[in-house]
Amino acid sequence: MARIAGVDIPGNKRGEIALTYIFGIGRSSASSILDKAEISKDKKANDWSEEEANAIRAIISAEFKVEGVLKSEVQMSIKRLMDIGCYRGLRHRKGLPLRGQRTKNNSRTRKGKRKTVANKKKATK
Repeated sequence: MARIAGVDIPGNKRGEIALTYIFGIGRSSASSILDKAEISKDKKANDWSEEEANAIRAIISAEFKVEGVLKSEVQMSIKRLMDIGCYRGLRHRKGLPLRGQRTKNNSRTRKGKRKTVANKKKATK
């Protein structure tokens, strides 16, 4: 099991898939990394030599923002939107979806568990 960018890469998976376990690296990025390192995409992560793993580490550290750096940058961008008070920032503040989705029926992921509001009782005569 290789450790790259502070993440344990699963050794039993193909290199292209194994690299996607790093936050900030998807399939296309993983493919380009392996091309630059001249490693077969079908080669399992367990079969990488130490030199190949070091080449991958060097490419990732030089060209990509991953893990903690990327997460903090995303959080700073969200905080900036909230501070300037733009529409997206207000939606972040309220915990609602920001990209135009309807909220009457769906968006439970953002809004959380339903909070039932009871009806008013009718006055008896």
